[in-house]
Amino acid sequence: MYGYVHYRTGCHSKPRPFDLIDQNNIKRKGKRGMVFGRRGSSSTTISSLRRIAARAFSSSSSPFRGIHVFQCPDAVGIVAKLSDCIASRGGNIHSVDVFVPENKQVFYSRSEFVFDPLRWPRDVIDSDFLKLSKIFSAKKSVVRVPDLDPKYKIAVLTSRLDHCLVDLLHRWQEGRLPVDISCIISNHNRAPNTHVIRFLERHGIPYHYLPRTLGNKREQEILELVEETDFLVLARYMQILSGKFLETYDKDIINIHHGLLPSFKGRNPSKQVERVSHRDTLRSFVMKSENLEKQCLAQAMKSYCELRVLPYESNRTVVF
Repeated sequence: MYGYVHYRTGCHSKPRPFDLIDQNNIKRKGKRGMVFGRRGSSSTTISSLRRIAARAFSSSSSPFRGIHVFQCPDAVGIVAKLSDCIASRGGNIHSVDVFVPENKQVFYSRSEFVFDPLRWPRDVIDSDFLKLSKIFSAKKSVVRVPDLDPKYKIAVLTSRLDHCLVDLLHRWQEGRLPVDISCIISNHNRAPNTHVIRFLERHGIPYHYLPRTLGNKREQEILELVEETDFLVLARYMQILSGKFLETYDKDIINIHHGLLPSFKGRNPSKQVERVSHRDTLRSFVMKSENLEKQCLAQAMKSYCELRVLPYESNRTVVF
């Protein structure tokens, strides 16, 4: 194993509901928002709006994709009820993953389904799954529709090394990470003409340099900067966050560990390696480990955004 991704689980806010049609303002909300109406007409009926919307959605090549995760006490008929909830609204299940730990009365599931938002509006989806969660006394029931819900808002903490940060920024630029980056926070100062700073300035992402000392970890300032985020990403942030910070932030944190665990610990794990190819140098091995770190962190973020990671017991996770 060349690297670990650590998830710290906490409270995560529920995605805001998406209203397909606002009955009062007669407009469609969301990032694809538009106002429906006909030229020369001062008013448009709800039924005509629905017909226009129906034609618009019928011309789409594919329906919307939804994701639902569920955690509750184990019982008979949970999967059947979940399936019936989706099918009764005209939805179609594409995949279901279920995990029931041995000798534990707890049920975990993750479902992917497709649906027509005209037949199953976004707010009604939340309402339907909320009813199910009450029936089964669910501890967790979260729905996400990637094309309708707001992207996750994150902040990235990093130190001197750039490889994880740069890879993350380029994946974000290419649209491969469904997040909005609110800011970059670092205990390392980067010159104005560096690649990272030029990239951030070009995309309007603030860079906050907060050097730490033995007497001041700058955690209160960090907390103020990340208050409105959904989760944090530590992209080779070589500082330890205190327990007080974790309790105050109280949301999820993804951290890529720099050590080649479990065999090689410490700040310079590549220097501890004894068995390598005769063609390898220390630099070539460092490059290999950095590539694995980048891939591991990107996959962790993608899995988290796709609701594939659920807390399990106190310090473990279920990964679908």
